[in-house]
Amino acid sequence: MTSMQKMSVMNVSPAAAERVRGLLATGAEGKGLRVSVEKGGCAGMSYKMEIAEPKRGDEVIDIEGGRVIVDAAAVLYLLGTTMDVKTTQFSSTFVFENPNQTSACGCGESVELTPADPEKVGAATQMGSS
Repeated sequence: MTSMQKMSVMNVSPAAAERVRGLLATGAEGKGLRVSVEKGGCAGMSYKMEIAEPKRGDEVIDIEGGRVIVDAAAVLYLLGTTMDVKTTQFSSTFVFENPNQTSACGCGESVELTPADPEKVGAATQMGSS
């Protein structure tokens, strides 16, 4: 990675990218799957997703055939996260492997998140850019 390349806030697995493409296939021109965090649940925060257009300050992750939008207010909570899909016999759901998660509730509906330290992330990015 060169120093000119921009690091994505969040990684999107191939399975999650396929699911996003499927969600956006119904004519969501210019829109994407917008991911944010909101206060709520027994652990303190929960992930929220909606089909929407990017807002000013949002991070846009373009994937082949779609896009994932990270809410500007959620960037530090989602930095370094991998978005994936978990499929069982009866359901398919997005899951987040988030290094900023400090705990989760027993039901899996909410998490406790600590914002990433941008200075530590910047140093790690520079070390990995050789």
